[in-house]
Amino acid sequence: MRQFVVIGLGRFGSSVAKTLHAMGYEVLGVDNHSDRIQGAASYLTHVVQADATDEEVLKNLGIRNFDCAVVSIGEDIQASILVTVLLKEMGIKYVVAKALNDLHAKVLSKIGADRIVFPEREMGARVAHNLVSSHVLDYIQLSPDHNIVEVEASPDWNGKTLRHLNFRSRFGVNVLAIKRGKQINVSPTADDVVMAGDILVVVGETDNLRRLEEY
Repeated sequence: MRQFVVIGLGRFGSSVAKTLHAMGYEVLGVDNHSDRIQGAASYLTHVVQADATDEEVLKNLGIRNFDCAVVSIGEDIQASILVTVLLKEMGIKYVVAKALNDLHAKVLSKIGADRIVFPEREMGARVAHNLVSSHVLDYIQLSPDHNIVEVEASPDWNGKTLRHLNFRSRFGVNVLAIKRGKQINVSPTADDVVMAGDILVVVGETDNLRRLEEY
């Protein structure tokens, strides 16, 4: 199972961490503010109050064992950059860093951040789902139990009809639309064929969509 570390548990970081944990993944939350740590302890199994800009601290936390890190440090741009550099030097394969502005984003990109996000433009929950599955392109929460996701067609689905793929029976989800280039089929029938590169807009319960994402 993939392991995630979220550094900085403000509004954005806590949203990412909470969603990943709810999806069943192991998440370590790190922040140097005691009030945020206390708040995160209510929804995360592993939380640590620590200064993530200290390389020795990161080593002691076993950061190298994590598959993905989310750097969600607040207004301290210098700390954000330093932590991102340390994580990449330690060999973290995928580092997502929150940017405060376009210049900050450019610096993060140059020092090796694999993905840069702007909190005002992306919901933490959406980012969490993107992290879990590279095939999930977008995510909208309808309710605590139901969501809509945009899923990139698996190579296994190429040339097969929706009837043959039988998403409702296999995963318990429904296909609302098929996007192919600039064309969108908003009422696909069972005989519509899924092609490589298609984007499927799918609705269903959270657990069922998770099964589809893992597939």
